Amino acid sequence: MERVRTPAPAIPPYEPLMDGLDMEGKTRSTVVTVENPVVPPPRDHLAWSLCTTLYANVCCLGFLALVFSVKSRDRKVLGDYSGALSYGSTAKYLNITAHLINIFLIILVIALVASGTIMIANIFNHHQQHPEFIGPT
Repeated sequence: MERVRTPAPAIPPYEPLMDGLDMEGKTRSTVVTVENPVVPPPRDHLAWSLCTTLYANVCCLGFLALVFSVKSRDRKVLGDYSGALSYGSTAKYLNITAHLINIFLIILVIALVASGTIMIANIFNHHQQHPEFIGPT
């Protein structure tokens, strides 16, 4: 990508001071240079994807997030910020989805274990209150 240079603006010619006038009588000017703001590179969410792959790899969404994070980092290194932003955004949404599914599954397991424990306790109490004698008749 080649940069096109624009010619510098013309500088006004040197203006000598009038007789009897010193620098204190002249208006002072201030030069302000305006630069384009530095845009931070897009995030690739690589560490988050790695943690999702290792700890919350539901339906391989963590692995897919890791793949998109690596693609985002590659695009960022090559200077393609729009491609890096696209891959990074996809990795972020895959990480969020994997974590939401993982939280749902944890809540579901806790609910099933709690209801199973309650059911077993009820069965045990029922057998304690109504013992059935099994023996020789």
